[in-house]
Amino acid sequence: MTKPKYKRIVLKLSGEALAGKKSSGIDSSALASIAKEIKEVYNLRRVELGIVIGAGNIFRGVERGGINHSTADYMGMLATVINSLALQSALEKLGVATRVLSAIEMHELAEPYIRRRAIRHLEKRRIVIFAGGTGNPYFTTDTAASLRAIEINAEVILKATKVDGIYSADPLKVPEAKKYRKMTYIKVLEKGLKVMDSTAISLCMDNNLPIIVFNLLKKGNIKRVVCGEKIGTIVS
Repeated sequence: MTKPKYKRIVLKLSGEALAGKKSSGIDSSALASIAKEIKEVYNLRRVELGIVIGAGNIFRGVERGGINHSTADYMGMLATVINSLALQSALEKLGVATRVLSAIEMHELAEPYIRRRAIRHLEKRRIVIFAGGTGNPYFTTDTAASLRAIEINAEVILKATKVDGIYSADPLKVPEAKKYRKMTYIKVLEKGLKVMDSTAISLCMDNNLPIIVFNLLKKGNIKRVVCGEKIGTIVS
């Protein structure tokens, strides 16, 4: 399938995806592989793509180690900028026009996030990487992805993970865990499934924004989801 089902998309990547097989940091081969997958979507021509990256490969705000909560969250936001710049560099090596827009202003590194500017970049066929989370502590990059998707009128959030959808338990630990093909926002919240945090799910529910959870590790999956193949789990 080569005809895209969605025109405007927000792809949510975890920071750990950039670490590859390493425990932390950025693995150059993993970074290059993800960039190639994203370029396949970019080559579909009719797709406008925004990306939000986590920071778990560098610093997690939830693992504060005695650091003040707000300070730790800001440190995590800065780590997302590092990951965003790395992905931008990898994409530009492949000839893909990319802009990094940061919720925390740092003019030497990225453009400030302005909604209309982001939309204009997308319309000009530039991939937009949203860095710096929401710019506020106590909000995750999942919430940032939901917020940015709503602001730019995206049709769907693609949540890239290490497993091929939502399960009743961690399939890596519980082999008999049941996979769900479809779920409602309410069921995700009621069951406490760790798809995205509750704030992010609630934002999507209030704005009728579907989430597709899929396996990033399988080659070509981003393009398959964009083209409407029924893989992963859809939350709507």
